[in-house]
This record gives sequence, C-alpha cells and structure tokens, in this order.
Amino acid sequence: MPACGHPMKRRHFLSLLGIGVALPLKNAMARPTSSNVTLLNAELELGGEWGGSAPADAAAVIERMRRACLADVALLSDRQPQRLRVDDKSGSNPSIWLHTDKPTTAWINVIVGTRDWCNLAYQFGHEFGHVFCNSWQRDAKPRNPCQWIEEALAEAFSLRGLRLLADDWMRAPPFPNDAKYASSIRNYREALVTGYRKTAQEQRVPAGFSAWFKSQKPFLDEQGGLASARGAVLTMLDLLEGDPAMVADLGALNRWPERSGVPLHDYLDFWKKSCTDLNAPGLLPARLGELFADP
Repeated sequence: MPACGHPMKRRHFLSLLGIGVALPLKNAMARPTSSNVTLLNAELELGGEWGGSAPADAAAVIERMRRACLADVALLSDRQPQRLRVDDKSGSNPSIWLHTDKPTTAWINVIVGTRDWCNLAYQFGHEFGHVFCNSWQRDAKPRNPCQWIEEALAEAFSLRGLRLLADDWMRAPPFPNDAKYASSIRNYREALVTGYRKTAQEQRVPAGFSAWFKSQKPFLDEQGGLASARGAVLTMLDLLEGDPAMVADLGALNRWPERSGVPLHDYLDFWKKSCTDLNAPGLLPARLGELFADP
C-alpha cells in the first residue's frame, strides 16, 4: 500500500549493483530503454536497521525475490524507476513511500525480524508488485473504487514469486548449505494460500467470481485494501501463474491520470488502451472483464 510522507532518517545504508550470487532463474524480457535500466537491473539500495541481519544477506534475498517475481516476464512500462530502495523500519504495515526528493527512486518499506527471509521475500514481493504496477511515483496515492484490484494482483504477484523463489533456492541457495530452507519458503507460501482459500470458500468465490464481486462491491468500493480483496487473491494468482504474458500486463496499469479512481468499466478500458500503447499483450484486463461479466 503506498504511503505518503517525508523521507525517513537512515542509520545504515547499503548500495548494491549485481549481487554476487548464482541466479539460474530466467531473466525478465526487458524492452530496451534509453538508459537500459529496468526493474530487473535497477540499482538496489538498503536502508534502516535490519535487526540482527547482515544487510548484504538481506540484499541477496531481495535480489533473488526480484528475479523470481520477474521470471519470464516482459518489462514494458515506460515508468520504470532508475533505482530501487528497500528500508527495514518499525510500523504496522509494509508500504511504498511516496516521496519527492529522489523522483527516479522506487522506495519500499518492509517490517521484518532477524533473518526472517520468508517474511522479507513476501513483503518485498507485494510492494514490488505495486512498483511493477507503476504505483511508486509521488502521484500514486491509492484511490477507490478499483484499488482493491491492484491489491489482489500485487498479492498474487508475490505468491507467484515465492513459488519460483523456493524452486530457485533449492537449486542454488544464496547462502552455503542452505538448500533445505526452500521447504520453509514453500510452507510459508502454502500457509498464505490456505488462508486465502478459506476466505474464498467462505465468500463463495468458487461458485462464480462475478457473483462474488456483485455481493462484495459496496464494500470493495469503499475499502480498497488487501483485507477487502482477500476473496479475489487466488483467482488473480491462477491468472498470473497460468501465463507470464498476463503478468506483463501489470506494467500497463495506472498510466492514466485517474488511476484506480474510476468505475470498473472505465478502469478496464483505460488498462486495455494502455496495453495497446505499450504493445503489451492485453490478456489480463480482457480476462478480468470476462470474469466480472460472467453470469
């Protein structure tokens, strides 16, 4: 969830470009830009305390999760940051920090314990999903009634990344003799998925996504956070895991002034047009439109 405010004071700062670890995951398919900087290779900075964790270790996990989230995904947005900063801080929720002093830096805040790599990867993955959806610049304040869609998609984006991260960790762990930690990542992800599955069943999502949306619409229109969108997360996850081209379409989100502050029909139309402008596949907004319209 993006959060407005002034830059925080920092006590520890780490800048890394190209972490020296094996990365067998396939690279994202980046479209060349004038600077050749994309979400995949933007310089990573770490700020904050990080508890008892070595910042370099935290950076290694973040780099692995970044590559997992972008595996086989075309990077098509024309609003990709030049730099990616991740801060560990106290607070109640991870967030995107909407700041003005470094306008080309996407700034993510996480809240994690010592060497809690599962939680770090998960929190980073969700907020990185917002960055991928072009929700990192100063004007990216969340807006209802369609903010819940981005929240559900960012969560699904992270869950997809966790699955790929676990596979990669097993093949080539970032730390010596640590391949078994892949099981911890899988168990962590499965616990999240189980929770979302329970919510979906309670809200009768399996009976029909359109019917679920109609029953939840008044609440979704007013409460755009992840908590209100829990019932939709697994539907979004199925779409993203089914085709990397649908993940690529996230890069076309929010490229219009109204962002998510428009009715659903307009939101999907703006998204489809944005996909056309970027030569993105356009499969995800089209499929969502079908799901919303299903009887």
